[in-house]
Amino acid sequence: MTIKIDKKIVDYRVQDEKHLHDPDQKATFTANEDRMTADVIHMHEKLERPPKLTGSTYKVNKTPGSEHAMYVTINDIVLNPGTEHELRRPFEIFINSKNMDHFQWIVALTRIMSAVFRKGGDVTFLVEELRSVFDPRGGYFKKGGRYMPSLVAELGDIIECHLKEIGLLEECDMEAHQKTHIEEARAKYENANGVHSEADDGEFPDGATLCSKCLTKALVKLDGCMTCLNCGDSNCG
Repeated sequence: MTIKIDKKIVDYRVQDEKHLHDPDQKATFTANEDRMTADVIHMHEKLERPPKLTGSTYKVNKTPGSEHAMYVTINDIVLNPGTEHELRRPFEIFINSKNMDHFQWIVALTRIMSAVFRKGGDVTFLVEELRSVFDPRGGYFKKGGRYMPSLVAELGDIIECHLKEIGLLEECDMEAHQKTHIEEARAKYENANGVHSEADDGEFPDGATLCSKCLTKALVKLDGCMTCLNCGDSNCG
């Protein structure tokens, strides 16, 4: 028998053999599924914008390609508030800057990303897509020695940070023993070379070179091995 589906499919579940052969349980299962689907609101492009949204604003400091700072605001919508299905999703993004040279591509990029957010589904792919954009004039180093291949790539970092904050991306924290190893390596290098820098400010010792793994100026020579004081990568294993 052909069944016409006249509404958007937002969820599904495979019925087991017990439900398939027991008419009473099958009817109960179907009724529960219909009720659950009707009650749970999912992100989709026709979802109306509420009068008030909660958001976060991130600052992009001046770069070699721009003499003015940029401010990135990402507003979120909370779906199914107060229920077990509560979910915070990005709804729109705005970028503000005094530099009018970037005006056209900023407007275009924010409109496209906002449309992707409102479309629903997995939006985490935006992070890698933006971070893979390279400026033909060359990138720049942020405070702390982190290399940014382009201004667009830094926007990708901001979106990644925001998605982690609202729970759409998992934090990739190092294990405790890795953090301890890096702290010990940093202290050993600073003592051996008579230098000192605060680990909390994100700065690494002068003379550190770029790590090819984490793209941070944190690579130093320690006990004959090039070791990264940011991610722990070493050419000695």
